Amino acid sequence: MNTSANVTIRVGTIAECVAISEQIPEFSDGIYDEKVYESRLLNTKFLILVALYNHTPVGFKVGYKRDTDGSFYTWMGGVLPDYRKLHIAQQLADTQETWALNEGFAAIVLKTRNRFRAMLLFALKNGFCIEAVEPKETIEDYRITLRKKLINYHI
Repeated sequence: MNTSANVTIRVGTIAECVAISEQIPEFSDGIYDEKVYESRLLNTKFLILVALYNHTPVGFKVGYKRDTDGSFYTWMGGVLPDYRKLHIAQQLADTQETWALNEGFAAIVLKTRNRFRAMLLFALKNGFCIEAVEPKETIEDYRITLRKKLINYHI
């Protein structure tokens, strides 16, 4: 799919995503097992991407059609800490966005938490707009929904 220097982005498996997730510190409060992935992806269009660095899985991105508004929901993803300066998250996002556009999706939607500042900054830098904020017990756990329009309807 996408290759840059020693990084390759390819279609991956649920098992690979779970294995990478187990090594990502931000997910320490809970890793989704394969059954959760299977239930989310059942009977819907989805894409699982895995990033390899010199043939070693170091990142992933999973999304699926969740809503009926023409959007693609980018659900889970991450890059191992030692590989975060290699622009792998950007390559995963670009590959997912190209796929979603080619599949006819009008937007990409993601949800994150206020405490994941790097993810918020990444989304904003990549053209996402904050769409909603869902309060939780602490401000750090507020859920923030962001949307990026893929198709410009103003011709």
